[in-house]
Amino acid sequence: MRLTRADWVRLVLLWLGGIDLRLTMLAVPPLIPLIHRELHLDEKAVGALVSGPVLLLAIAAVPGSLLIAKLGVRGALLAGLGSVALFGALRGFGPSVPVLLSATFLMGVGVAVTQPAFPSLVREWFPRRIAIATAVYSNGILIGETLPTALTTPVGVLPLAHGDWRWALASWSVLVLLSAVAIGAAAPARVAGGTVTSHWWPDWRQGQAIRIGIVMGMASAAYFGANAFIPDFLDQTARHNLISPSLALLNGAQLLTAPAVALWPRLLTGRAGFIGSAAIMAAAQLGFVLTPGVGAVVWAPVLGFSTALAYRLPAYSGSAATLFQALPYVLTLIAVAGVIGRTVPPAADGKPYKKQ
Repeated sequence: MRLTRADWVRLVLLWLGGIDLRLTMLAVPPLIPLIHRELHLDEKAVGALVSGPVLLLAIAAVPGSLLIAKLGVRGALLAGLGSVALFGALRGFGPSVPVLLSATFLMGVGVAVTQPAFPSLVREWFPRRIAIATAVYSNGILIGETLPTALTTPVGVLPLAHGDWRWALASWSVLVLLSAVAIGAAAPARVAGGTVTSHWWPDWRQGQAIRIGIVMGMASAAYFGANAFIPDFLDQTARHNLISPSLALLNGAQLLTAPAVALWPRLLTGRAGFIGSAAIMAAAQLGFVLTPGVGAVVWAPVLGFSTALAYRLPAYSGSAATLFQALPYVLTLIAVAGVIGRTVPPAADGKPYKKQ
């Protein structure tokens, strides 16, 4: 059965929704050196800007599922994406450290509320095409992780904002707001059959969900840790000009995982994929830290590819339907594992940077 015009519109909206979940979160890493200098942040505060929303995914993912049960899919999406757009824009208001951290916290709550709603929307819009709809939504997440890291500095949003990091952050929220209106207008108020209401609380006895969540969570920790680590590390090792290309390659390399697995399925899935991605991840992190000069640009895409491969291996190696059924529970475990494994931003030449 061919896709109708309405189906194509819904796929575009799912893709935009995936972008919205990461767009404002990943707009921060390219701006970390500017924010650090202007607000005189220490390393803990800088780490909170990146790991804070991930922490909120752990805390608010399950309550977010309850909110879907109470408000319906449309209400949860409007509340969640509205919070992402509003508080993502308010992060630079003042500018003030309490406002920055508080707005980041509330933006993270919005992401945590929104993320569990999309699997319900996929199931409602595409009950017979869950795999393709999930692939489109997941691709949106990857694009949302790549766009702000590639188009914030030195070309793109920051120059348009005349070098003001506050307006640069706010500009990404405009895109979230516009797509949130479109998604909210098209989303159903309630899913058919009340499936969300009866399954909002995870079944922690699902051993597969726990294993998948831990694997994907540790890969997520390495990924978000790299986004927090790279900007200040390069800035303090006199390689500021490499921040933008390194972040863009780190995030953009994730897009290569699907075609790579399609070309070499035996090599990149199963046990070989799990062990290989872990080994490459470790080597890339060591190479990034120890290689001088433009070595950062060489190792960043290797790290990005390996974290993305480890993150998506459960989907490549197992049943897509089983993974989708466990997805609400897996999301919570990913966030918990990611927070447990999060990293502290860098020290240059063995000396942690201090509050200025």
